[in-house]
Amino acid sequence: MLPPFPALAPPVTAEREIALRGGDTTEGVVRAGGTVRRPVGRATPAVHALLRHLAAAGFEGAPRVVGFDERGREVLTYIEGEAPARPLPPYAVTAGSLAALARLLRRFHDASEAFPLTRYAEWEPGSNDDRPPEVIGHCDISPGNVVFRGGLPYALIDFDLARPTTRLFDVVTTLRHWAPIADPLDRDPLQRELDGAEVGARLRLFCDEYGVPPRDRRRLLDLARLRFGRSYTATRRRAETAGGGWARRWAFGAGERIRRARAWLDTHEDELHASLM
Repeated sequence: MLPPFPALAPPVTAEREIALRGGDTTEGVVRAGGTVRRPVGRATPAVHALLRHLAAAGFEGAPRVVGFDERGREVLTYIEGEAPARPLPPYAVTAGSLAALARLLRRFHDASEAFPLTRYAEWEPGSNDDRPPEVIGHCDISPGNVVFRGGLPYALIDFDLARPTTRLFDVVTTLRHWAPIADPLDRDPLQRELDGAEVGARLRLFCDEYGVPPRDRRRLLDLARLRFGRSYTATRRRAETAGGGWARRWAFGAGERIRRARAWLDTHEDELHASLM
């Protein structure tokens, strides 16, 4: 059980709260003035420590920790901008946006690299790489968790699933949504017509802008395949044990989407690999 938290933020009445989408699985997220109020979880102390570390490192692309309110919710700063909803707007799928997101992810990883990986044991569980962790990864950089300003990615939000991992695993998790590594049936309408060569070019662009070395590019597709298998198992388990948004996500076809994505990757692996190298 989490310890009681001090009320460090001013009280908020229901009339002043605006419900936010909060992603596919997080419920009860609201905006109150210049803050976001969210339910706490077992990983909240670790996530707050990470966010404070990022602030001290000068990384501007993440919320700041304010504290907790009188209802025990965590309070973070609200980042002005737009987190695109589906169907995605044109600016969210451009090559320029993809390149900017790669640079944002690199800055985040560079800032998190000095965070002590073993200080906190309580992170939210999820699929991961087999290799030793190098950084704290966001591990859920979907369109709804990226704030855009001026048509380009500016900040990352919703660090609920952050955890120790490898840089490449977080890159793969990001490219799952943004290349995208997905069956056309499950893509946003503006991404639906991309063929294997075009997705491969987007993988290459992201890796170039991030600075993914050749040895990791050779492993990227194998890690994507590994992630699909483990993500399927982890998502099903959380749907069964946690219920709520996880159960709804599974009921609306999350498992089938993961399986279709892996099958599409298997079909187009050769051209994707050729583009990466």
